[in-house]
Amino acid sequence: MPAIPLPFVIALLLAVLLLRLVLLREPTLRPAIGFVAACIAVAAIVGARWTFDWPFVRFLQPVLASGLPPIAWLCFTAGQDTKRWLHALPPALVLLLSALWPLWQSPVDLVLAFLYLGYGAALLRLALAGPDSFVTTRLSDVAGVRKATLAAGTLLITSAFFDLLIAVDFGFYQGTHAARIVTAGNLLVLPVLAYVVAVIGRSIPPEDAGGGPKPAVSSEEDLRILDAVDRLMREKHLFRDPDLTLNRIARRAGIPARQISGAVNRLQGRNVSQLVNGYRIEAAKRLLSETEMPVTTVMFEAGFQTKSNFNREFLRTAGCSPSDFRRSATAG
Repeated sequence: MPAIPLPFVIALLLAVLLLRLVLLREPTLRPAIGFVAACIAVAAIVGARWTFDWPFVRFLQPVLASGLPPIAWLCFTAGQDTKRWLHALPPALVLLLSALWPLWQSPVDLVLAFLYLGYGAALLRLALAGPDSFVTTRLSDVAGVRKATLAAGTLLITSAFFDLLIAVDFGFYQGTHAARIVTAGNLLVLPVLAYVVAVIGRSIPPEDAGGGPKPAVSSEEDLRILDAVDRLMREKHLFRDPDLTLNRIARRAGIPARQISGAVNRLQGRNVSQLVNGYRIEAAKRLLSETEMPVTTVMFEAGFQTKSNFNREFLRTAGCSPSDFRRSATAG
C-alpha cells in the first residue's frame, strides 16, 4: 500500500497553530498549548505508523492517542475538575495493553473507541447543561465556548466511530483498509478539535479556581443571593471587569457558584452571563445619554471586550444600536 503523507500535513498545520498560541504569551493558553502539542505528536506518529511501520511506533500510537480525550476534557474544565489524577488512568491502561500485545492481542482499538466515546459524551453533557456550567470562562465568551464544547464532544464521538471501523477492519479484513480509515479520521478530527480547545484556552482568564456543586436553596435564600450579587454590581461595579467569570462573582460574594447560578435561573429565568450583560447595557445607556464618550470607549467602560458582542447585546436589550440610542437620547 502506498504511503499516505496526509498526517504529516496535518501535523505541520497544527504546528503553525501551536506557534501562534505560544507567541500570544498568555498563561491561560498553557492547557491549549499542551493539547495542540499532543495533537501534533499523534498526527506525526500516525504518519510514521502507516509510512514506515516501525514496531516502536506501533506501540506508541495507541498510547499517545489515548491521552487526547483526557487532555481535551481538562482544557474544557480548567479549574473545575478536582480529581485530575483520575484522567491518567485511561492512558495507563492503554500503555499496559500495548506492552502486553506480544503476549495477548487485546482489543486496544475498542478501548480507544469507548474512551473517545465516553469523553465526547461528557463534553456534550457539559455543553448541554447550560452556559453557567462554564464557571471559569469569561462571561462574554460563554456562548462561543459552549459551541466549541459541543463541537469538541461531537468530534470525539466521531473519532470513536473511526476507531470502531478500524477494529472491524482488523477483525474481518486483516487491516487492509486501516491506513485510509486512520488518515481520514485524523484529517477530520485533530485540527478542528485542536482549534476549539484553543478557543477555550483564550476564554479562561488567569487565577480562576473552580467552585463545587451545592444543594438547592429556598426562595428566600435565592433573594438574598440575588441581592448580594446586585450590590456587587451596583456598588463595586464588578460588571466592568472584562475578565469576569461566574467563579469571580462567587468569590467576591462569598457564595458558591452553583447557588448563584441556580438563584438567577429560578428568579429571573436567565443565566449569569445574561444578568451581567444587563448591568453592562444599563451602564452603557447611561454613558451614551449623559456623556460624549465615543461608542468604543463606552463599550470598554461598560465591560465589553468586542464590538460585535456589544452591538448584539445592545440590540437585543434596547432594540436599537448604540449609535441610534445616543441619537434618540440626544433628540429627547
